[in-house]
Amino acid sequence: MIERIDELRAQAEGAIASAGSTAALEELRVRYLGRKAELPNLLRGVAQLPPEERGTVGRAANQARQALEGLIEARAGELEAGELDARLAADRVDVTLPGEPPQPVGRLHLLSATWRELEDVFVGLGFTVVEGPEIETVHYNFDALNHSPTHPARDRSDTFYVADDVVLRTHTSPMQIRAMEAHPPPLYVVIPGRTYRRDQIDATHSSMFHQVEGLAVDEDITLADLKGTLLAFARAIFGEDREVRLRPHFFPFTEPSVEVDVSCFHCGGKGYMPDGSRCVICRGEGWIEILGAGEVDPNVYDYVDDERYDAERVQGFAWGMGIERIAMLKHGVTDLRIFFENDLRFLEQFG
Repeated sequence: MIERIDELRAQAEGAIASAGSTAALEELRVRYLGRKAELPNLLRGVAQLPPEERGTVGRAANQARQALEGLIEARAGELEAGELDARLAADRVDVTLPGEPPQPVGRLHLLSATWRELEDVFVGLGFTVVEGPEIETVHYNFDALNHSPTHPARDRSDTFYVADDVVLRTHTSPMQIRAMEAHPPPLYVVIPGRTYRRDQIDATHSSMFHQVEGLAVDEDITLADLKGTLLAFARAIFGEDREVRLRPHFFPFTEPSVEVDVSCFHCGGKGYMPDGSRCVICRGEGWIEILGAGEVDPNVYDYVDDERYDAERVQGFAWGMGIERIAMLKHGVTDLRIFFENDLRFLEQFG
C-alpha cells in the first residue's frame, strides 16, 4: 500500500506541475483529493489494516495529502497571477484613442481667447510680450511707479500683503520698471497677466482679474502716438468704424494721464437704437470707457538705474486695461462672475 501511495503522489505532482489553468487545477484537486479520490479512501481504510501497518500507511498517506495540497495552493497562486496579467493586457485601454462616443474638441476659455487676441493685436503693432511675477515687492508695485507713501492703494484694505514689503501685484505695471531695467530704449512691450485686489466680488469686480498693459519708450513720443496705437487696437477688437477719445484723468505713473473711450459698437456711437430706445451698452453716451493711459511720468525714469532712460532724452506712453472688461464688452457678457463658474452652457457659446 505504501508503494501505491507513492505512485499516486508522483502522478499527482506531475499533473499539478503541468496544469495550465486554475480550472484544470481544480479538476486535479477533485481527482486526487476529493471525497471519492483514491488517496482519501486509502486514509479512511487505514483502520482495517493490521495494527503494525496502520502507523506507517497513515503517516505516508497524510504526508502525501498535505504535500499535494501545498503544491496545489502554490500552483494556484502562479496561475492566478498569470491569468490576471493576461486579463490586464487584454483589457488595456489606449488612452490616446478618441472616446466612445467621440467627445467634442475642446476650446479656449473666453478669457484666454481674449488674452491671445489682445497679444496678437499689439504684436502686430511691433510690441513684444513679456510677463512678470505675480508676487511682487512694494518697491516695484508702488514706489517705482511714483505712488506716494499715502496712496490709498497701499492700504491693507485694498491690497493683499504677503509680508510687509511683498504683495500680490495689484496691476501688471511693475513689469514696466523691470523691462526698462533689463532693456535699453527703444522699448515696446505689452504685459498680460493675473492681478489681485481686495475687491468685493460682484457683477463687475473680482479679487482676481486679468490685465494687459503696454509701455513704449523712445525719442519724440507724444500723446498722438498713444492715440494712434489705441485707435488701431480699438478697430482691431471692436470693428473698423470705431473711434477713440481721450479725457483728462490722473494716474500716479503717467503725466499727463487720460481715460480712453471707444465709440459704441452697439449703437454706432449714436447713443440710441433704430427704434429710438437708449443704447444699453453705452447708456446713451455714444462712448464706452475701456482703459486708462498717459505719457510716462518723468519721475518713473528716476527709479530705473540706467542713464539711458533720461527724461530729457526719451519719452514714453503706457496704458492698461482689464481683459475681463474687453471680453464683456465685445461679447455682451453682463456678469463677470460667470467667467469663473465653469458653466459649460456659457463656455460652449464661444470658440
